[in-house]
Amino acid sequence: MAKVYPFTPSSSCFSGKTYTIWMKSLVANGNGFTVYDSCGRVVYRIDNYSKKSCSQVYLMDLHGNVLFSMFQKKLIGFGHWNGYNNDAGEKSEKPWFEVKNCSKFLKRRGKEYHVAMGGDNTNFYKIKGIEGKSEFIISDRQGRVVAEATQKQSASGVMLGQDVLSLKLEAHVHDHSFIMALVAVYGLLTRKM
Repeated sequence: MAKVYPFTPSSSCFSGKTYTIWMKSLVANGNGFTVYDSCGRVVYRIDNYSKKSCSQVYLMDLHGNVLFSMFQKKLIGFGHWNGYNNDAGEKSEKPWFEVKNCSKFLKRRGKEYHVAMGGDNTNFYKIKGIEGKSEFIISDRQGRVVAEATQKQSASGVMLGQDVLSLKLEAHVHDHSFIMALVAVYGLLTRKM
């Protein structure tokens, strides 16, 4: 299998880490996503053997250890996902994080989701995307960009498919697996995964 290397134009203001996200599972006929580091090694993955956009997914590392389990809560017309640390699942009383759709119902140009940490509405993140595109930004409570996903391009400048993203994580981000869990939930909410 060929290795996947993230190509990012040199930028003097970016000092973080870059990943390549492929919104496909490595398992044949499976749904999910695969995350590669800058050396082309698989770092995170979601393998879903059932239908696309199911209501329960597990973020794993390369070796299959569950890092986060995410469950969809059924609300009419709005997306709501709960994330649990490790594979504790819904047995835990409080989720590690909750993702809720905060876009206005008729607003079509963009999507916005709020991420509350441990049920605390004062400690949150925002995920902001553009309708019809795979690109999005994750920011913290102060409005600082935490992660930015753009459509990946090859070293020669050719844009790859909408299902291949380049994800830049800023240097102040310490828990990369948490950000990958948010990326997964965003992919499920927007039906990209």
